Amino acid sequence: MLARNAESLYWIGRYVERADDTSRILNVSVHQLLEDASVDSDHASRQLLAVLGIDSEGTESLDVWKLTELVAYAKDNPASIVGSINSARENTRGAREVVSTELWECLNATWNAVPDRQRYARRAGPHAFLSFVEERAAMFAGLADSTMSRDDGWLFMVLGRSIERADMVVRLLLSRVVADRASSPGWITVLRSAGAQDTYLRTYRGALDAGRVVQFLLRDTLFPRSVFHALRQAEECLQRLDTGGASRNNEKTEALREVGRARSELEFLRPSDLLTDLPRRLGTLQTSIKEIGEAVSMQYFSTSPWVAWSGAEVSL
Repeated sequence: MLARNAESLYWIGRYVERADDTSRILNVSVHQLLEDASVDSDHASRQLLAVLGIDSEGTESLDVWKLTELVAYAKDNPASIVGSINSARENTRGAREVVSTELWECLNATWNAVPDRQRYARRAGPHAFLSFVEERAAMFAGLADSTMSRDDGWLFMVLGRSIERADMVVRLLLSRVVADRASSPGWITVLRSAGAQDTYLRTYRGALDAGRVVQFLLRDTLFPRSVFHALRQAEECLQRLDTGGASRNNEKTEALREVGRARSELEFLRPSDLLTDLPRRLGTLQTSIKEIGEAVSMQYFSTSPWVAWSGAEVSL
């Protein structure tokens, strides 16, 4: 597969997942701000922007509507929902020969519907727009599952989705571990933002505390949005893509080494040690995920620059 097509598919997976996760997080946050008058809108909005990696310095006092404009509708912000949809669509347009017609039509129809959905959401509230994005992301995932061969293109798309998902869940947990008590109702917000509330409540029979929430979102082996599950899926994709490794000396590529290390640190961590110095642990994990993404880009997408002779000419 051409490197440009592989890179496009990788970023399609990341951008669609980013739009989906950002919609989930923003939807829950908006409901919380509208329903609870005791919440400081400006502080909560800046906290959410920090989670999403959006710079809030220099902005005036934030409320629900300004937050939604920044996170959902801002075209010039690549981390916004609309920015992610635009980027996913552009990457899909550039890789039409390796994606199915159904996938292209799904993203193109989503992109074309965004302006009308924005206008309606500004009148009726952001929930309609955010729910629309979640539904279209789910449709995209279903079409990818049912119309793409499990070849290298599929692996790059799933790899991008898995890395982005792990990163977003870690960001979400980082937003809560400093401020919330172990029994704070804010942990329900975390579960809802990750699409994990119902599954968590069935798993732990309704018992809510920080340790179990963190355990579930970081280390659960069966929940597809847990960090461990996402890293394991990314590792499987890299193992299938890495066909040139030497089996005798167990050589690993840098990307596979990084993701394997991050996954194993979660897998073999004692549950009793999970909450010990959790902010530092999450920060380290976030750095590892960033390094995984950089290693994937260097290994598969970066090309060597053209090399020209310089200095004295060589005479024969």
